[in-house]
Amino acid sequence: MARVLIVEDDFAIRAALKRVLTERGDAVAVAGTGMSGMSVLMQEQPDIVLLDLGLPDIDGFGVLGMLRAVSDVPVIVITAQDDDRSIVRALDAGADDYVTKPFGADQVAARIRAVLRRSRPGPDEDDADLVIGELVIDPRGREVTIAGTEVSLSRKEFDILLVLASRVGVVVTKRELLAEVWQQPYGGADRTVDVHLSWLRRKLGETAARPRYLHSVRGVGVRLVNPGAGTP
Repeated sequence: MARVLIVEDDFAIRAALKRVLTERGDAVAVAGTGMSGMSVLMQEQPDIVLLDLGLPDIDGFGVLGMLRAVSDVPVIVITAQDDDRSIVRALDAGADDYVTKPFGADQVAARIRAVLRRSRPGPDEDDADLVIGELVIDPRGREVTIAGTEVSLSRKEFDILLVLASRVGVVVTKRELLAEVWQQPYGGADRTVDVHLSWLRRKLGETAARPRYLHSVRGVGVRLVNPGAGTP
């Protein structure tokens, strides 16, 4: 069972989602505006949030920014804006996934299960720190430092880095990242991976043009390297 918060101003959509999720055993709270959604978030401490971008009081991106300032709860954006720019903006702002309208409630339920699987640490997660040059990754505490300075990563950014760090020097394809981080073993969502890799690079203090740890292999994928060992 998951505690789900739905922030959606359309009553029909809100009611349909609540009915389907409640029937599958989830505890569902709802809000019709951004501000009321933030209030419910603080009171209920949900496991996941479904957030509409077209809210009547505050732009959904603004709500996402406020939410990310106080919580690392997974967020699935629900939007009628299916253009690349809006989707990338939502992912950049901290969304974990997105669903474009119209959609089936069962599809949303499946997305929730996938996001929650990735947000909960697995029992086989290695406890030992991974050290690559000045980069230190603590899988158990989900903490990252570079030269002793803490690097604040989102859940997806950390998961991507952990996958790459567990295969230092090996090229990992976008399809493999989708399968392991998003639980989506199929193509068509490369842009999602690209956005999160771009954000991860910025936080590691590098760019695709001037990489240190994350080296792209055109048409194949990306690999994590030790800068002190030279660029492969």
